[in-house]
Amino acid sequence: MRVVYMGTPEFAVPSLEALIGRTEHDVAGIVTGPDRPRGRGLKTGSSPVKEAALRHGIPLWQPEKLRDPCFLNALRALKADLFVVVAFRILPAALLEIPPGGAVNLHPSLLPRHRGAAPIQWAVMSGDEVTGVTTFLIEKRVDAGDILCQETVPIGPEETAGELHDRLSRIGADLLLRTVDLVGAGGIRPRPQKGEASPAPRISREDGRIDWRLPARDIHNRVRGLNPFPMAFTTWRGKFLRILTSRTVSLEGTGGLEPGRIVYADERRGIVVQTGEGGLRLDRVQPEGRGRIEGVEFVRGYLPAAGDQFGACDPRPG
Repeated sequence: MRVVYMGTPEFAVPSLEALIGRTEHDVAGIVTGPDRPRGRGLKTGSSPVKEAALRHGIPLWQPEKLRDPCFLNALRALKADLFVVVAFRILPAALLEIPPGGAVNLHPSLLPRHRGAAPIQWAVMSGDEVTGVTTFLIEKRVDAGDILCQETVPIGPEETAGELHDRLSRIGADLLLRTVDLVGAGGIRPRPQKGEASPAPRISREDGRIDWRLPARDIHNRVRGLNPFPMAFTTWRGKFLRILTSRTVSLEGTGGLEPGRIVYADERRGIVVQTGEGGLRLDRVQPEGRGRIEGVEFVRGYLPAAGDQFGACDPRPG
């Protein structure tokens, strides 16, 4: 099977490496995003998929516009049987019409649940106990094509989106390789997606702002789902405080403070905040302009006290 691979971020690399490692398939070309400013210094850098392409010496394209006639003609000249897409852009119809086998996409959810740009984060933030990976045929509607293969994956009760991302990238690579094998052998029958679709839109920094009126479990899931980016946050004495990890705790007999108030803060028990239902222990935090510290270190260094309020000020995230 002769394929063209399209992808950009780290999530797409294991699938690319799996295809390259299978002698039955020929990765004739790779398409990735243009070099962009990356990292804290905003230096122009290559995407992880580009770096993999260069390591293997595979022809590479980085088009600004996917409808560019020169780019489309270059893809036609490769005479690929199939396009394989992992974490890339929306493909225009002119591009989808090129390969006789169409285009296969790997999506990190159990479609039609969590269609969109951030399925892993939304699965964790929604408190899902299971998610998965799906391969499907790309069509005009985003993430709505017929399913080829699916695999269910449990989500750990304390697992972060970053940890789940890494697991799904490896599991997805195996599923994608199996899918391409089946497509090449003519042994797969696409099936329509069934059930109600749910959206998984792109995450913004403002999505990380904690609403202490929510139940502790919901806030905890948001903390997990926004780790490692953009991180859940609140405000403390007029500055931002990122919440990296947390735990829910029972607050029976504490008197029921206003949501966002500190129930207790000491070096033995750490710092626990009243929510709309139950308490949330802040296990690891990052004060504005500082490094990441344990909750007990925050207690020692910043001297929070019972009754103090989180989220009292409302600056905008930077």
